[in-house]
Amino acid sequence: MAESHVFHRVLTRTLPRAVGAQGVWIEDADGRRYLDGAGGAIVVGVGHGDRTLVDAMAEQSSRTSYVHGTAFTTDALEDYADALAPLLPLDEPRIYPVSGGSEAVETAIKLARAYHLARGESDRTVIVGRNASYHGNTIGTLDVGGKAALRRPYEPWLGRFPHVEAAYEYRCPSPSHPAGCGAWHAERLERAIAEAGPNTVAAFVAEPVAGATLAAAVPTDDYWPAVAEVCRRHGVLLIADEVMTGFGRTGRWFGVDHWGVRPDVLTAGKGSTSGYMPFGFAACSGEVFETVRGAGPFVHGFTWSHNGVGAAVANAALRRLAEDDLVEASARQGERLLKGLSTAMADDPVVGDVRGIGLLIGVELVSDRGSKAPFARADQVTERVVAAARERGLLLYSSTGHVDGRDGDLIMLGPPLVISDEECDLVVERTAAAVASVSSAS
Repeated sequence: MAESHVFHRVLTRTLPRAVGAQGVWIEDADGRRYLDGAGGAIVVGVGHGDRTLVDAMAEQSSRTSYVHGTAFTTDALEDYADALAPLLPLDEPRIYPVSGGSEAVETAIKLARAYHLARGESDRTVIVGRNASYHGNTIGTLDVGGKAALRRPYEPWLGRFPHVEAAYEYRCPSPSHPAGCGAWHAERLERAIAEAGPNTVAAFVAEPVAGATLAAAVPTDDYWPAVAEVCRRHGVLLIADEVMTGFGRTGRWFGVDHWGVRPDVLTAGKGSTSGYMPFGFAACSGEVFETVRGAGPFVHGFTWSHNGVGAAVANAALRRLAEDDLVEASARQGERLLKGLSTAMADDPVVGDVRGIGLLIGVELVSDRGSKAPFARADQVTERVVAAARERGLLLYSSTGHVDGRDGDLIMLGPPLVISDEECDLVVERTAAAVASVSSAS
């Protein structure tokens, strides 16, 4: 076979060619089937091969494949916004569509700046993020993100934004843990705002449940109400990054729904179209929108923002989620998967924690359960588990370096929400076997 001209994301091995996918299964050119235990990158919600989404794409493309967002709107976009708005945990929401999660968070950051400029508060330039967080791969989103390995090559271009501790219960740094963690985090955020200057902070950005960087680290119930109150008191916009947690992934339509919090801005991507089309959005409250609109144009935009084809596919995905009760299915199957994984790996000495909510589940691998000491990065434990799972026909998502910027091993599961009981049990069986194969060799 001739050498590929593609600059692949993986350079250390030859990738198989995917030729078909249906439900939770992907087939390669050699006829091998893989159970998609990660939904790609925690993306696929309604399942692979859903004709209603493909048909929506074709129908809209036959009408208007592309019109520029400064010249036209489309029925597809207006209909999607109307259908989505009642589901968003925002007051009188307005939706700014883009091509994916990184663009959505970049839009949210700029929107926060525009909001404060419109209010005559031009000194509010600081965005507070969290350590060990991920919000995208643009320079702006890398800067508000806190994953050291992703930031490291680009550090000369970064450094504008401060970070506070993430809500990470397995390694919670609060001296009073497990009591009062929400108040402790709120105090740290308050301190960061004070250190930056209370009239210089524009927004605080966080995922409702930490995703790719901390593998489904669920906060305590007092976390979100406490940090939201700090933001309100200081006039800081609260941006909920729902790129991974939105559209039923956690067993609710959006992650913040678990805590009854209503942010000022919400970002989405991934599950918005279930991976069928690059699409995402930043949605803001009516108050934020009216403030920005009153001051003139929002200086921002992308060639592919406000795309009608993406909106049509997103609307089809929204209908499928609702009509097939897939949000409720996520809660139900997530409980089954979490319980099964916890039981199956209860005695595995390298499994430090199994956690999650809905069909967003993480497993933390450690060299010593008692001290929670991580494996050395050179041991490549995560990579070996993922490879062992792949050999067994199971695809997992992974992350490393969360403990100190280098060490730390995580695997994540986020299968399509259409997964059956039998397929859940197969995920448990293959995951446990993959981990055990590495555990026995460590």
